[in-house]
Amino acid sequence: MPADRIPRTVEAEADVSRIREAGVTMVAITFVDNAGITRVKCVPVERLPHTASVGVGASPVFDTFCFDDSMIVGRHLGGPDGDLRLIPDLGRLVPLAAQPGWAWAPADKFTQDGPRFPGCQRTFAAAQVEIARERGLTLRMAFESEWSLARWPADGPRADTGFEPAFDGPAYGLIRLGQVGGYAADLVRALSAQGLTVEQFHPEYALAQLELSVAPNDPVGAADDVVLVRDTVRQVSAARGLRASFAPTVDPDGAGSGAHLHFSLADGDGPAMAGGSGPYGMTEVGAAFTAGVLRELPALCAIGAAHPTSYVRLQPSRWAGAWQCWGRETREAALRFVTGVAGTEAHAANAEVKCFDATGNPYLVAGAVIAAGLAGIDDGLSLPPDITGDPAGLSEDERRDLGITRLPTSLAEAAEAFAGSRVLADAMGEVLYDTVLTMRRSDGQRFADTPHDELTALSRWRY
Repeated sequence: MPADRIPRTVEAEADVSRIREAGVTMVAITFVDNAGITRVKCVPVERLPHTASVGVGASPVFDTFCFDDSMIVGRHLGGPDGDLRLIPDLGRLVPLAAQPGWAWAPADKFTQDGPRFPGCQRTFAAAQVEIARERGLTLRMAFESEWSLARWPADGPRADTGFEPAFDGPAYGLIRLGQVGGYAADLVRALSAQGLTVEQFHPEYALAQLELSVAPNDPVGAADDVVLVRDTVRQVSAARGLRASFAPTVDPDGAGSGAHLHFSLADGDGPAMAGGSGPYGMTEVGAAFTAGVLRELPALCAIGAAHPTSYVRLQPSRWAGAWQCWGRETREAALRFVTGVAGTEAHAANAEVKCFDATGNPYLVAGAVIAAGLAGIDDGLSLPPDITGDPAGLSEDERRDLGITRLPTSLAEAAEAFAGSRVLADAMGEVLYDTVLTMRRSDGQRFADTPHDELTALSRWRY
């Protein structure tokens, strides 16, 4: 984890020289707010050494911006007062291949007096990684990216009242790929130039939907990676006259786009997701960590499915993970266990949380999942029996007997599950926890009666 106070001397001249050679004149310094929106402050490259030392200013009110830029006031944050310093992480500084002249770096937030800001989401994730490390545990994570690709309206974005798909054809079909093959090649080249390893790309099921996966990283790095992936997708799309939406749905009557989180765990004895005597080869530690995540899923929805539209997507029988249960390769379960191909389990076995989407701040998601898993270990949890098939085909009595429950069906319901989670409250700290809870309750109440088509329109181009 980086220093606990603003570093007063930073040697950044080498970084300036490196990115200048790539033609960079401006640096975008980003953070993701509690609504899942990536916000930015920019500096000329010549100012990077100064900025890396003392930061660039940002109001703490940004962390109380809702998805529509309305501002709320919680017990700790909100209103016009105060200032923070955004300190770019030069270890992630990279020229943007799809945006010539620009480089990007994620930021950590500090107060003007020097200490870390208690509402910093990236710091929260790093702190949870450190807690796990102190207990001899190492985590790897990766976010899947799903998005829908549209054509820009002829009269510009202000004339946009719907979604005009950029391609059509059968789900997962070669016909679809044929329409976006050049676009996909441009995208993979740009991501590779930025140091990301693309593991797969394919046309997906939903309306004009695509999916891309990158290699796993440490949890903070994985969150950084998905911020960079989404920005690159948008820039490559714009260069081809297209527009990408990572919103939970662009079509309320169809399947939506998720941001599934994959995680694996190791301890001093090796992989905890394979080679053990627990379910499908998990060790006792791996099973307890996974059980902790499973237990907290209703509350975690307020973190990883952070918009009212998330619950338009989170429907049964759409492979969205609407049920609080787990299973091996069971895509209707919110927690899917992936063993990998025979012989690869030691490095391939992982768990996938399917109920999350791109409205969730990835740093909050990563940190909250770690906190939930560690609590599972502390409490000595065991996994319940795994499920197969689609729980929607069972009766209520059958689901009750199997311990299968529906995850929250609205943001308001998820907010109340979050309000009841001592695990997440203790892990996040008072400032961050109260701010997220206040925001989720606000959006849940404001949009409780909004029809699905209106919710979809509200979020379509915010993510």
